[in-house]
Amino acid sequence: MKLFISADIEGTAGITCWDETEYGHPRYGYFAEQMTKEVSAVCAAASNLGWDILVKDAHDSARNILPDKLHSSATLVRGWARDINCMMSGIDTDKFDAVAFTGYHSAAMSEGNSLSHTMTTSVYSVKINGKYASEFMINSYTAAMYGIPVVFLSGDAALCESAKELIPGITTVASKRGFGSACISEHPDKVCSEISRRTREALSSDFKTACTLALPEHFSVEISYNDVNNCTRYACYPGVVRLDGKTLLFEHDSYKEVLRMMHFIL
Repeated sequence: MKLFISADIEGTAGITCWDETEYGHPRYGYFAEQMTKEVSAVCAAASNLGWDILVKDAHDSARNILPDKLHSSATLVRGWARDINCMMSGIDTDKFDAVAFTGYHSAAMSEGNSLSHTMTTSVYSVKINGKYASEFMINSYTAAMYGIPVVFLSGDAALCESAKELIPGITTVASKRGFGSACISEHPDKVCSEISRRTREALSSDFKTACTLALPEHFSVEISYNDVNNCTRYACYPGVVRLDGKTLLFEHDSYKEVLRMMHFIL
């Protein structure tokens, strides 16, 4: 059995401000290590059950996870391959049986995380079929495109709640709760322990039936930008319709084409 893990940082335990997500800032090192610990908690549980594991570092430079501190069972994808799978890069390199997400965060327009955004802070909001889209939603649809169930998520509490609306059978661990521009979080070691315990439960369950997401037959994607100039620039992408000064619409039946569009304009 093979597990694919996509790891972000803005949903790790205790992280609160942008400085803490960015290489070179004094507080970044601590949270890069915490990101690594939370990924390792999933890896440890999966490895004990006999799973092979591929981890995609999916934040910013994609070089945040500390390789020597990552659980030894994992193979790690660092950096960006620049393919349309983006945060899921590597998912098409083998036949995976399940997908897990760690350190994920709420969508742009959500109050669930002081670091809420969708792909980039230059975007005001992203909607897929009328619903505000998180990176979790975008990447869960990518997993669905490959027919792989999404079994586990750790991240802020608001995202965990919305994830269960999309995939009712998913197992989640809330690493923190948004509290205005602050957050409320359990002790990081307790979060890691809970991640490990709940991962064991998830991978021991009948997840294929409960966690396989059906792709919609049609995708209507609205992207609203903070800057009108970005909207003007990206309106040149084939098939895009400009709805107003800051909003673009792209419609297609193929999710692969949606990912291709996002690769160039999101």
